[in-house]
Amino acid sequence: MSDGDLISELYAGCFRRLVVQLYAVTGDLTEAQEAVQEAFTRALVSPRRFAALENPEAWLRRVAVNWARSRYRRRRVLDGLLRRIGPPPAVADHSPEHLALLAALRVLPEGQRHALALHYLVDLPVDEVAATLGVSSGTVKSRLSRGRVALAALLADTDTSDATSTGTGTGTKCATDATETGRIDVRS
Repeated sequence: MSDGDLISELYAGCFRRLVVQLYAVTGDLTEAQEAVQEAFTRALVSPRRFAALENPEAWLRRVAVNWARSRYRRRRVLDGLLRRIGPPPAVADHSPEHLALLAALRVLPEGQRHALALHYLVDLPVDEVAATLGVSSGTVKSRLSRGRVALAALLADTDTSDATSTGTGTGTKCATDATETGRIDVRS
């Protein structure tokens, strides 16, 4: 029997049993499955050494338990650090305008979306956006320009459809403001 066949056979015969045992240790089924998968992954790294073991299932169990314990310790340290820095920041705005802007951004090509987000939402200058994205400043300026025009058109479509249903006509102002000033104004 080859080393790979031994691991396959053990996986078929022991995986569920090991997951049940680790579930008792971790109290979380997903965590238990990940621990057992990690143990099998480590067995695959050196299959000859694994095949030479007297009790491979016991080795897999020990590796899985150690991995779960290490992960638990790291998580505990991280939780302590997070408690020290205080509560998480406020939840993002869920207004209709904000949701419309996020939906419109998702439609844009990735390059334009990244450039717009870094420049307007993170407030980075064009040179820093270029360095972050690994492109030239001219490329960033082009993406910003094209992205603003596309975003203004998408938001104008949203505003026009809203205006049609409510009877007000403010969709054109949004598109005009965005292209004339270079800033995105999603207010109606």
